This record gives sequence, C-alpha cells and structure tokens, in this order.
Amino acid sequence: MNQPQDILAIAYKQHLMQDQMVLLQERVQEIPGSVQYTIHRYNRNPQWNVDDTGMLIYHYEKKADKNNYLELRFCVSGNVYCRKKETECDLCQYGASKTCVERVDSVDVVSFKYSPKHLSQFIKPRKGDSVLTDELLSFTHKTSFTRILPLCGKTRMVLEGVLNHTYTDTLENIYINAQTQMLLLYSLDCMIGEKEIDVVNCKFLANELDREKIVKAREILIQHIGEPITIKELSRKVAINECYLKKGFKELFGTTVFDFYQSQRMEHAKYLLYEKGLSVTEVSLMLGYSSISHFSTAFKKHTGLKPCDLLLRN
Repeated sequence: MNQPQDILAIAYKQHLMQDQMVLLQERVQEIPGSVQYTIHRYNRNPQWNVDDTGMLIYHYEKKADKNNYLELRFCVSGNVYCRKKETECDLCQYGASKTCVERVDSVDVVSFKYSPKHLSQFIKPRKGDSVLTDELLSFTHKTSFTRILPLCGKTRMVLEGVLNHTYTDTLENIYINAQTQMLLLYSLDCMIGEKEIDVVNCKFLANELDREKIVKAREILIQHIGEPITIKELSRKVAINECYLKKGFKELFGTTVFDFYQSQRMEHAKYLLYEKGLSVTEVSLMLGYSSISHFSTAFKKHTGLKPCDLLLRN
C-alpha cells in the first residue's frame, strides 16, 4: 500500500521531532463530501533550511473504493506571520517592522484531500487533456502513487491567497472552495507538464487584458453565490462578449461557467448545513433558489445526498 512521506520531512530533508514544532495557527475543514483540508502554520527556526515543496498523492484500493482519494500537500516557507493579526502583515512582509514583537517567520504545511465523488464533477474531457488526468479523476488508474511536484508561479499565487487571506466564517468558506479547484487544476498541469494556451481556438486569450477579464468573471461568480447571475449579465460586467467568456472560461479553468457556479453554490450549501446548522429552507433562500425542491434536486445531483442528510450527520 502507498505510504506517502511527511511533506515537511521532505522539504527539510530530515525528520523534525514534535517538540521542535511550535504551532502558530491551525485551520481544519471536515465537511462530509467536501474537500477535506488542514492548514498548519509553524514558527520557523532560523536554522531550518526548508525548500518549498509540493506533493500529489493518489490512493487507490480496488476492494474498498470508499477509501480512494486524491490529496495535495504543500510545504511553503518564507511567509511572515503576525501574531496580533493572525495572518501575514504587509508591514512585516516588506520589512517595515523588523523589531515588532508580533512578527514571526513561519513554515506553512497544508493538505487538501479530494474524494472520488467531489472529483467526478470534473470528468469532462477537453482538448489536450492527458489520459492520466482522466484516470486519476475517475479513479480508473489501478495503482497508488506519490509524486513530488514543482511549485509553479500559479500554484504559489493560489497558496499565498489561501494562507494569507483576511476572510472569515462564510466568506472564508466560499473563497477556499474556489481556490481548491485552482490548486487541483494547476497541480495536475504541473504533473503532466505545462501546456500552452490553444491559440487556434482561443486566440483572444493571448491578450493579457482578455485573460484578466475571464479571471475577473470568476471572481464575480464567487461574490454572487447567493445572487444568481446570467451569462449575459456577467459578460457585461467584464466587458467581453458571451461567446468569448464561455470559451475562455473553459480553457483557463477547465470547466464551464455554469458548472463552476453550481459547484461553488453546492459546496457552500454543505458548509451552511453541516457547519452552521441552518435549515434546508434557510440555505435554499440564501443561495437564491425559488423553491426548496429546486435546491434539493440540485444538491442531490451534485453531492449524491439529500440536504437533510447533512443535518442528520451533524
């Protein structure tokens, strides 16, 4: 059976004892059916020589498919943690407060575990996708393995956002749900090999301004979790035509505008039901559904569960 190594031990190149680890911050999400994640921020000893490291773990059990999972682990050093703000302080980051007693150099160890049910929503082959990518997402690759990943610029940017955002509570959940999809996309691209934008079908994406419009559209969707927005409205907000918006979104993010939006709404619904203990009626209204039955149907299609199932587990 595949036994992945400790990501911090790989980054540090030797095993660290528990008494050497000073935990500054911990965040955990264990909502059934969602991406399970842990974020541990440690005080970085000045003598530690830690390399930024990524790892993809594919766990497959032929006779126990409920135990299957895909996991991403990252170890990132060089961040500066502010005990007072409980995040990264701009003054600390740019060296303007070197004498501040709240300033701490940190090492961040994060893990994101994806279940087969969660990954099944992404099994929609697109031009240029690897056969291995399809096998991993559908769990038809029959052998467990662990792969060390390079941390490309795109992955670092997403991790930076996950580790140092200032969102809390509901907004934090919405934000991290969206970022976990990007980490999965970029990590698979890094493992298979970076691919260039398809300039034949999406010539307009060669223009940086147009790429920024597509990225902005994604941000607007996240901000409108509870306020359904049409493709026409979205295209107007980012000043790009509907056809370019749909094609560009699929090319950059590997999913359609509608599928991304529905995925984010349903993931947030899990959080509201399981973590917040809201009723099905309350969640349905918060997410902008016209009826409870429409919400329940969409929820079951996405998760395989009825909304009340999560309430019963809580």
